[in-house]
Amino acid sequence: MGMWTWPLVGMIIIVGGISLYATLKVMRFERQRQSVNDAPISGEIKEHPALFNPVIWSYLLAMIFMFVIIFYYVASSR
Repeated sequence: MGMWTWPLVGMIIIVGGISLYATLKVMRFERQRQSVNDAPISGEIKEHPALFNPVIWSYLLAMIFMFVIIFYYVASSR
């Protein structure tokens, strides 16, 4: 083992411990906040959950953009 192995292992343990503590603290804070401030889901979103999902819109826009780029590349190479 090299000279820096044990100090590196020590730093990994310290940083991992601090990260674990911070994560648990944030999770505890979020659990308390949600129990106090959680708002009900609106009826429109309950009826159409996929329509108002921003992740689905992002995927759809990315696919359209990729299609335009591919179409432009094919049309310009002829």
